[in-house]
Amino acid sequence: MDKKDKQQLSEIDICDLFITPAIKEAGWDQMQQIRREVTLTPGPVIVRGNMSARNKKKKKFADYVLSKEPGIPIAVVEAKDNKHTVSHGMQQALGYVEILEVPSAFSSNGDAFASHNKVLATGEPIETEFPLDAFPTPATLWQRYKTYRGIEDQAEDLVIQPYHMDSSGKEPRYYQVEAINRTIEAVARGQKRVLLVMATGTGKTYTTFQTIWRLWKAQHVKRVLFLVDRNILADQTLVNDFKPFGSVMTKIKNRKIDPSYEIYLGLYQAITGPDEEDKIFKSVSRDFFDMIVIDECHRGSAADDSAWREILEYFSGAVQLGLTATPKETKYVSSTTYFGEPVYTYSLKQGIEDGFLAPYKVVRIDIDKDVLGWVPPPGMNDDLGQVIEHREYNQADMDRILVLNQRTKLVANRVMQYLNATDPFSKTIIFCEDIDHAERMRVAIVNAAGQVAIDNPNYVMRITGDSVEGKAELDNFIDPESRFPVIATTSELLSTGVDAKTCKLIVLDKTITSMTSFKQIIGRGTRIDEENGKWFFSIMDFKKATELFRDPDFDGEPVVIYEPGDDDDPVPPDPDPGDDVPDDEIQEEPGTYKVRVSGVPARIIHERIEYIGPDGDLITESYKDFSRKQIQSEYASLDDFLKRWNGEKKKQAILDELEEHGIVLDNLAAEIGKDYGDFDLICHIAFGQPPLTRKERANKVKKRNYFTQYGDQARAVLDALLEKYADEGINTLESAKVLKLKPFDQIGTPVEIITKVFGGKAKYEAAIQELEQALFEQDQTA
Repeated sequence: MDKKDKQQLSEIDICDLFITPAIKEAGWDQMQQIRREVTLTPGPVIVRGNMSARNKKKKKFADYVLSKEPGIPIAVVEAKDNKHTVSHGMQQALGYVEILEVPSAFSSNGDAFASHNKVLATGEPIETEFPLDAFPTPATLWQRYKTYRGIEDQAEDLVIQPYHMDSSGKEPRYYQVEAINRTIEAVARGQKRVLLVMATGTGKTYTTFQTIWRLWKAQHVKRVLFLVDRNILADQTLVNDFKPFGSVMTKIKNRKIDPSYEIYLGLYQAITGPDEEDKIFKSVSRDFFDMIVIDECHRGSAADDSAWREILEYFSGAVQLGLTATPKETKYVSSTTYFGEPVYTYSLKQGIEDGFLAPYKVVRIDIDKDVLGWVPPPGMNDDLGQVIEHREYNQADMDRILVLNQRTKLVANRVMQYLNATDPFSKTIIFCEDIDHAERMRVAIVNAAGQVAIDNPNYVMRITGDSVEGKAELDNFIDPESRFPVIATTSELLSTGVDAKTCKLIVLDKTITSMTSFKQIIGRGTRIDEENGKWFFSIMDFKKATELFRDPDFDGEPVVIYEPGDDDDPVPPDPDPGDDVPDDEIQEEPGTYKVRVSGVPARIIHERIEYIGPDGDLITESYKDFSRKQIQSEYASLDDFLKRWNGEKKKQAILDELEEHGIVLDNLAAEIGKDYGDFDLICHIAFGQPPLTRKERANKVKKRNYFTQYGDQARAVLDALLEKYADEGINTLESAKVLKLKPFDQIGTPVEIITKVFGGKAKYEAAIQELEQALFEQDQTA
């Protein structure tokens, strides 16, 4: 094939005719080792106002991922059509190599391959080109990968142990693959303590399952103990992610470890306690378990005096894997000091940037008595007749020492105002200072909700450690299929370990100074739930807690900080003995006497909304501002845009491109006005042009007697199309399906209209393009 013909081929043709055959010829198995068109990340969700859209421009999509075995990527190939140079795709390939943490990147346009090699012998160039028939063999790139990752030859069988593949075809995401492979490689090197840091909502349990499965199938470990500290976590794991283990798996109960199983799920309160007879883990030998996995290991497992540490030390010869979203680093509790540095970290920031986690918007609200303070008049009594201490009370005192009932009412009303303006049935968690505050907030929400709370008694529930009724509704709250309860008021219970994936609003009326607690609370909202339409969540902050977002430690590497560790009780309350050990709850100590005052007014003095910006920091920006920047990144000037608009046969192509940037014009129309067409919305938002409504544009065309060049029937069709544009927009002009509707069906079928009235498809399409030019003609020289 000569060069001229080759340059007419599409990128897919180049792949099919040149690149794939060259890779196969080098010995790569097309079914097992070559994956085409691999989506690595879906692209982040952009939130502005109450609108959201996925920015598909930032989607990471590799043309080829080459693997030693399925799930063990070792190289990336980026393809381009033949109009580009051989190495044109290399920068893209290098981006994907960084994501997958592999050493080999290739680019090709069908003429040859360009190569980037991160593992080089002395004197070799980092980048080089070679002919199509010289692509490296699987053995060559596998050896390079082993060198790059530090994998010894004797560890190879363990490292390439296959993943579990279920009938649904579910595959691990790229970061889960990397977490699993890093853990397996660490174990293969003989490392006994391993730490994985993965943000809430990123699938730690599924990642753990695949890790255990591969180690177990390779017979590197035979008996595994997965330790959790809540019944709900053990039960969910048993029936969901760990289900493939089937009959070899059991949950430890009846205060006994049955030695006839291989995979054990354990509630650590069930296997240990303060007295020697409670320590049932000692009923088996120290070498009984080959591997122990500690879920949420920041919650005390690493404290020297904790119950979990005692279990870990007893089974000291086992591989010990710690899982956490928030490594705990204080003077008293340090998970990284115990486990060592994480073998892999996948942060909330990275998850949002990739598009696997839901972004958030923050509504910061300042209340006058919090910010300005309140000083009671001398000799003033509280609601119980006690004299109020004459001093200034501020935000730190609210609902801990001082209870202003009007403030509680104000918060509840603002929450309901937000929900009523968006969706009054959005799952919401309100974090309060303590149980007393959570109950008062429940009452205030009931009163603020009005009729909906009367019609649905479970609309709002207090779910705290002391409430049997509230805890009974916890499963319903986290179940996407259950509508009620909608709102949960709580203090600590829902901060950790509860998978409320449909939660769309988190309300912070709680003083939070612990970064660990803050991360766990934010983690309640980070799951994307496409099925239930949840793409982002909102944080309504009344106590300045979200200032922690600005702390470098929020999404940075963990460091040991010397601070009191009183926000996480290392040893939760002992369970009652019995068949089923209840979930541990944080039991609140009786607080100091609270000053309660009913008659002091409170008001909101300042409110602002912030969003996640391109660099991950919080910014204040409207959907209009965001759209303007994105449109101007595509079109530098109004002239550029008009040239593209008028030259594009199908305007929908332009709208699709903008949507890839996260711009949904329906969202803009909701802010600017629903009577404006896409063209005017773009020109107005991005370039400051005065907009015309669709009807105004249609009337201008009619006034110019545009239709006189056509016969009666063609005029009738075009006139009706113009009306359709005025009512519905540009899409109706570009789809022949509109001809099936009224009033066109009175003229003839779509085929009859196109062939008989206009004289064929080409002439019909030309008439549509002329009509569009007439609609936007006055703007062509703007």
